[in-house]
Amino acid sequence: MDEQTAIVTGAARGIGLATTKLFLAEGRRVAMVDRDGDELSKASAGLERAIALNFDISDPHQVKQMVSEAEADLGQVDALVNNAGVADFGPIESTDFQRWREVMATNLDGVFLCSQALTPALKKTRGAIVNIASISGLRASTLRVAYGTSKAAVIHLTQQYAAELGEFGIRVNCVAPGPVRTKLAMAVHTQDIIDAYHDAIPLNRYGSEDEIAHVITFLCSSKASYVSGQVIAADGGFESTGIGLPSLRT
Repeated sequence: MDEQTAIVTGAARGIGLATTKLFLAEGRRVAMVDRDGDELSKASAGLERAIALNFDISDPHQVKQMVSEAEADLGQVDALVNNAGVADFGPIESTDFQRWREVMATNLDGVFLCSQALTPALKKTRGAIVNIASISGLRASTLRVAYGTSKAAVIHLTQQYAAELGEFGIRVNCVAPGPVRTKLAMAVHTQDIIDAYHDAIPLNRYGSEDEIAHVITFLCSSKASYVSGQVIAADGGFESTGIGLPSLRT
């Protein structure tokens, strides 16, 4: 098959949906995976060459079924974007074990499960994996004990996979977004937090979903054919400016 394909998890909204649309614009066929069936149906409506797969990637049994259906429809898998994630923030003392496990199950376990399940298919195509971490996985901050730790683990997992799968021609990279102007972020960020981010980020603004998606699709493309095991912080320079924000400490 000459037509390239991709599987994108967490594809019903935000960065995942933006990435899906860029892949489609490139001529790829895309399997859109999300556990929110209603939002997935809305997001995939009218998107030619896209299929909607309603699965929870934190569940090993559902991952196995998702992979089976995706391969049956796509025929081959050239790229996997592990984007699905849970954004859960709160003080350490109020993060009980159940809350911790809910974050880890999607943000870390899901990346491992999908990557492992799709490794045989990616070996056949000498394909690419891109994992979506976060600036919170590169630098400590407050209220992110579970989220930040899960994303730091995704970064290391990326390097583990790159080291082991490189001999099969599989490239594995990671994108660590900084603050992104999503609907969810704008709904929960106070003006004080928005102003603080703008002050702390050298580019003085949030990123857009499309800006992150362009980095992801580049890493999945032949233009990045010699790039593997890398973490790209698409963050407007935020990583360079220090640790934490006063507005996020209470």
